Amino acid sequence: MSSTLETLEISTSEKPTAAVIWMHGLGADGSDFVPIVKELDLGGCPGIRFVFPSAPAIPVTINNGYVMPAWYDILTTDLVRREDEGGLRKSQADIEALIAQQIALGIAADKIVLAGFSQGCAMTLQTGLRYPQKLAGLMCLSGYLPLNDKIAAERHAANQHTPIFMAHGRADPVVLVNRAEMSRDLLQQLGYSVEWHEYMMQHSVCAEEVADIGNWLRRVLA
Repeated sequence: MSSTLETLEISTSEKPTAAVIWMHGLGADGSDFVPIVKELDLGGCPGIRFVFPSAPAIPVTINNGYVMPAWYDILTTDLVRREDEGGLRKSQADIEALIAQQIALGIAADKIVLAGFSQGCAMTLQTGLRYPQKLAGLMCLSGYLPLNDKIAAERHAANQHTPIFMAHGRADPVVLVNRAEMSRDLLQQLGYSVEWHEYMMQHSVCAEEVADIGNWLRRVLA
């Protein structure tokens, strides 16, 4: 299964043995989080291949049908009352294909981290919790769990004990912090280990968060 997504890649060594597949938010593209790699303290980590895919451009309902990069359509301002299940599952398949590519390149599944911001966070959880092989970790920034009424039935036991890093801005006006807290609480009720971080920021990334991401990556990829 090959992915049709365009990607940008950065490797921290000539022969990386770990990978981070990092999904952007609505309206951005694969270049969005590239600058953060050099800000991460990855001392002690194995060589890592960072893979930054770009979502396809689709009409987004909440933005009056404007065409922009999106992993799935956003139908309502509360994000979850009506969801684009078809779009979520299509992007899930695309991300699974990216994982398969990294495995084909010699990186073990349990050395692959899925990461994402906002819509990319939703895709990290949508894909990672259902993935049939153990992953190294799920990094979930400023987002939420989509299709939360289906996850109990659809989740795969392979990633029941995979570390989950969730981070959110207390003043986020796009994905309200209580939406993320509800996702965290449901994951914990289902027995997942969630490391929760809150920051005084809006729908963005801050320096303290970048430091925490580096610490977490060093732990899960050691």
